[in-house]
Amino acid sequence: MGKRESISIGLMGLGVVGSGVAKTLFEKSDAIAQQVGCPLRIKKILVRDLAKKRDFDVFHHLLTTDPEQIITDPEIDIVIEVVGGETEAFEYIKEAISKRKHIVTANKEVISKHSLELFALASKNKVDIRYEASVGGGIPLVAPFQRDLLANNITAIHAIINGTTNYIVTRMTKDGLDFATALRQAQELGYAEANPANDIDGVDAVYKLAILATLAFRTEIHPDDIYYEGISRLTARDFRYAKELGYAIKLLAIAKKEKQAIQVRVHPAFVPEDLLLANVDGVFNAIQVEGDLVGRVIFYGRGAGSSPTASAVVADVIQLAQNIYLESRPRPQLKLYKAKKLIPISEIKTRYYMRVTVADSPGVLAQISKILGDHSISIASVIQKEADEKAGTAEIVIMTHPAQESAFQKALQRTLRLAVVKEIGNFIRVED
Repeated sequence: MGKRESISIGLMGLGVVGSGVAKTLFEKSDAIAQQVGCPLRIKKILVRDLAKKRDFDVFHHLLTTDPEQIITDPEIDIVIEVVGGETEAFEYIKEAISKRKHIVTANKEVISKHSLELFALASKNKVDIRYEASVGGGIPLVAPFQRDLLANNITAIHAIINGTTNYIVTRMTKDGLDFATALRQAQELGYAEANPANDIDGVDAVYKLAILATLAFRTEIHPDDIYYEGISRLTARDFRYAKELGYAIKLLAIAKKEKQAIQVRVHPAFVPEDLLLANVDGVFNAIQVEGDLVGRVIFYGRGAGSSPTASAVVADVIQLAQNIYLESRPRPQLKLYKAKKLIPISEIKTRYYMRVTVADSPGVLAQISKILGDHSISIASVIQKEADEKAGTAEIVIMTHPAQESAFQKALQRTLRLAVVKEIGNFIRVED
């Protein structure tokens, strides 16, 4: 026991995250060796372009464009996958596990879609999969669910888990920017990709929520199970009205357990200004977890970026290396209960904000109120906002009491057909 002279690593990917991981392993090699008991050695690094200029010096003999030089090398103990994407990365991970290599990955898409298959394969080959960086970057989330919160019955997760969208909604809140301007600013600062669809449409948050909900509720939650909306239909006007009403608007990832059923959804939501989540700004992330023993806890920090993500990846590597050095057995993979019923979005109950442009004439509100009443939706408040005398229109903002989603959607469609209604500007769910 503990007689290994070194532990070899294959790094797949040398982009933003991969570069951060490589730099950390090189620069902190002595400290890491002391923690593990022997040195960690990067034996090969998979890249797409051998000639590409990089932000830091790396020995050219370490680079390869052939994944098999890592996957089939019997001396490599740990494979770090940070190439991104789904199909290619999934195949790399699966093949490496079959060759009895331990895996560390930051790949939220692969883990959210293929975790059960990969965990079963890892158990069969007696290796471990670590994926702390796949959800919160440098924020510890996976390990607390696997260890610190195990005694809890987790009842709810409310999370801001996409830094790009949180930066955009923060700028729309604080600076009154429209969506397009805030997005462009995020792109100029490097917070948003040239093609930001996965972020602004909510897909990135869906992958992360699938992982968190699976861990929290011990049942498989696939990305396809999660209802989602993005932030592109939010306007500066919505943020202004939200503030007047005492709310912030955030893209929330929500998972709740109701008896033996689960609801999982990602969408913009009104959050009361006095809650901590309402005050998480910029590129920061926050994950609020509620358990029967621990109560309400919040994990907060930078959810992405080279250094924070490298922190989580290298921590996973160190723990795996310690186990290898001590010849410990791989830890058991996630134990799942039988599948629970998933509550469709049509069956959830929540409050709603509704912004409507109407003809500026008597009796309009009575017509809308009747439709809402016909669908068992009670009005909490109504405020008349901006009027356009030239167009003969006015804008009203309605806040409802809790109502069922299906009823609210039917009421929206009937309201839109009223002759006095020019436009339903937006509706946003409220999370109190």
